[in-house]
Amino acid sequence: MRFGAFVPQGWRWDLVGIPKTDHWAIISDRAALIERSGFESLWVYDHFHNWPQGWWADHRKAVEAGESTEDMPDPVTDVTYEAWTMMAALGAVTSTVRLGQMCTCNTYRPPSYLAKVAATIDVFTGGRIEMGIGAGWYEEEHDGYGYPFLPPKGRLGMLREGVEIMKAMWTQDVVDYDGEHYQLRGGMCDPKPVQSPHIPVWVAGGGEQVTLRIAARHADYTNFGGDVETFRHKSDILRRHCEDLGTSYDRIVRSANFNIMMGETEAEVEDKISWLADSLSKVIPERRAQRFADGYRTSSGTPEQVVENLKAWHAAGMTYAIVNFADLAYDTSSLELFASQVIPEF
Repeated sequence: MRFGAFVPQGWRWDLVGIPKTDHWAIISDRAALIERSGFESLWVYDHFHNWPQGWWADHRKAVEAGESTEDMPDPVTDVTYEAWTMMAALGAVTSTVRLGQMCTCNTYRPPSYLAKVAATIDVFTGGRIEMGIGAGWYEEEHDGYGYPFLPPKGRLGMLREGVEIMKAMWTQDVVDYDGEHYQLRGGMCDPKPVQSPHIPVWVAGGGEQVTLRIAARHADYTNFGGDVETFRHKSDILRRHCEDLGTSYDRIVRSANFNIMMGETEAEVEDKISWLADSLSKVIPERRAQRFADGYRTSSGTPEQVVENLKAWHAAGMTYAIVNFADLAYDTSSLELFASQVIPEF
């Protein structure tokens, strides 16, 4: 099995309480730690606002019900650093670890422009970029930044065309493209990426009718999760799409993301989850902070428990685990324990 780890970025409330003047020192230090700890890759999220708090959904429901929103608290925000800026910066302070986004939102940047950005950073990093791409789902970010948020059919259509455009920009001298959502006339991407034939493409998402079909045609990697049974089911759907399209299912590496807190004992793990809930309750409502922290229980545990869980996923065909450690900016022990006692088991 191969492993990646997320650096602290702010989106999942993982820099709360730390002065902004200290952020880059911490992020770059953790990137170096990931690189020397046996992880193949480091990852960022492509978001502009923090992890959803439920405020927007509550606000929308109140408006739709004709209820007053005057007494509703304002949404809370904290830093969230931009993904592709981080790709360039992290590439400059690392030398061997691969650099990915899980995942770039196709609707936030024209794919021709994104292909140019990715190719530039691929050259500057000696061929270390992974292209994670998805259709986008965070409606409030689209609204906040003025990006159209189309219905699923439209966003998935944009994703399919976006992947086609990026691969064309990376492999063709001049690109003409006439799609429903994008049109290019004489697009050129020079330099081309260092990687041949192109930067690896990760199609993220488990939509069975469209997303997994796009993955079957174009992806080098997929990323979908849930639980093990859901992973098996989605894998079967992916296989059937490959058979239908005449592409190779075995060429696609199937990955999943895991939110993990680790300790030598179960009590230590529980203390870390309690710390997370308490820390976040200072900035977001306590109920939501607790729910967020509880989301780490599924994959967290002692080294033995985490190994057992990952072996079940591995038996289902998941061969690339990408891990988010909620405490990484504050305490490196979860990552260090994972690196020393989990990775060697695989």
